[in-house]
Amino acid sequence: MRSSVEIYDMATRECEVVWQTEDLVEAPNWSRDGEFLVINGDGLLYALPLDEDDPEPELIDTSFAVRLNNDHGISPDGASIVFSDHTLYGKSCIYMLGDGDDEPRQVTDKMPSYWHGWSPDGTVLAYCGERNGAFDIYTISTKGGAEQRLTNGEGHNDGPDYSADGQWIYFNSSRTGTMQIWRMRTDGTGLQQLTSDGHGDWFPHPSPDGSKVLFLSYDADVTGHPRDKNVRLRLMDADGGNVETLFEFFGGQGSINVPNWSPDGTAFAFVRYFPTSD
Repeated sequence: MRSSVEIYDMATRECEVVWQTEDLVEAPNWSRDGEFLVINGDGLLYALPLDEDDPEPELIDTSFAVRLNNDHGISPDGASIVFSDHTLYGKSCIYMLGDGDDEPRQVTDKMPSYWHGWSPDGTVLAYCGERNGAFDIYTISTKGGAEQRLTNGEGHNDGPDYSADGQWIYFNSSRTGTMQIWRMRTDGTGLQQLTSDGHGDWFPHPSPDGSKVLFLSYDADVTGHPRDKNVRLRLMDADGGNVETLFEFFGGQGSINVPNWSPDGTAFAFVRYFPTSD
């Protein structure tokens, strides 16, 4: 196998295998009704049912967009899906589909832009954008228009995701050296560093009840967020306290790039990888 889509149960502290494949798949989102996961593979999106003993992924029609990366998510009301795609421009551009859209609707004019978070009220998207060589956090209305820049080139800033109450944006930043987890108010004020340890911390995802934050940690000597590394998933309180390692596994890029909690917060989905053979 190459990819193993799994669910971690917060009560039992055990992992359950949902589906395994010889193909490379990434970044599971949980549907709002809890019935399926959205994953990407080979530039396309798929729905993976959770109510079947032997599930088979079902293709999600994204029309002309056939070069998706692993940045995608479902709206809070479940009516739309957002994704980042390279098909038309050769650079990552954010699109929305659903809720009356017959075709993917372009949201961002500036590129590359990599989607990561959706405000709880469903009106604003948060994303990482590269502008003039700087990776920063931006927000934009789901209707498009002007983007709002929240960070200003202090290291590499990435992976923004909203707290359940919509008051905070959690993200990872290398502004103090090693990549660590930070949070800020949705207007970019109130900046707080939450982790400061011997790891490279990426992709924070607040739990649906707002009490915890899940994130991925690399060894400190790993640059960026590559795939196929020995990594760990860790959990902390919303204010950065009580950090604990849930488990270690072989993964990295593609494992939890996007919001991955179940709607009720009792579990989360992730992808475990197996080493490739020559």
